[in-house]
Amino acid sequence: MKSAFQKDDVLLADIALARTAGRARLWWLGQSGFLLHTPGCTILFDPYLSDSLTKKYAATDKPHVRITERVIAPERLTGIDVITSSHNHTDHLDAETLQPLLASNPKAKLIIPRANRAFVLERLGKIENGIVEVDAGELVSVAGAEFHGIPAAHNTVERDERGSCRYLGYLARVDGRTIYHSGDTLLHDGLIAALVPFRPDVALVPINGNRSERRVAGNLDGREAAQLAHECQSGTAVPHHFDMFEFNTAAPDAFEAECRRLGQQFRTLRNGEGMDL
Repeated sequence: MKSAFQKDDVLLADIALARTAGRARLWWLGQSGFLLHTPGCTILFDPYLSDSLTKKYAATDKPHVRITERVIAPERLTGIDVITSSHNHTDHLDAETLQPLLASNPKAKLIIPRANRAFVLERLGKIENGIVEVDAGELVSVAGAEFHGIPAAHNTVERDERGSCRYLGYLARVDGRTIYHSGDTLLHDGLIAALVPFRPDVALVPINGNRSERRVAGNLDGREAAQLAHECQSGTAVPHHFDMFEFNTAAPDAFEAECRRLGQQFRTLRNGEGMDL
């Protein structure tokens, strides 16, 4: 198993240093999870900080063998203002991650797609007062930050009976910075058009691709992720959704090569590594 770049007490010390210094900093926590700290707000995007999927699929024909060690126990992350869940798949809505997080951060709000409200409450329990719902094309303001719902296709742009999207990305505006977290998505009609007006400073994009033999919903591959970041005029592209499970990962080489070809600025983080914004 790969070692994290930094974890546990070392990671917490890095977070504490950024807070004390008043720096805006972003950490990759593995899979699609990112921690964003700015002087005004601390946001946790789509965290997966357990081994629930490894345990669930251990005795099946689709084992979720972990590649990289966990960077932090969820209950140790405090001072969180906002947590996001982009859709209902466990690596984006994990009870073993979110319940301890919400217990350690009782004032934190959980942003979810409106279409997923009933499922979220069934999985996480009675947290109605902590939920903030949003849909594609909508804006909500939470803890001094703005969150815009961006439609995602995993593998399609799926909607409930009211027309609300079950899969979203989030465009967060906080302290003069704009961060796009893709959730899980393929390219689809309307995605680039939804992002171009924002010209995100940072685009967090998946690179594991879409391979039918995996028998799971797919994502952008590295080349497509670089192109999306470039076409929506993002400042820096950061890859995610790799180095977690052996059966569903991809090397960042193609992403990095395409970014270089396009002249797109990028940063590939290791699990637990941070970058200043």
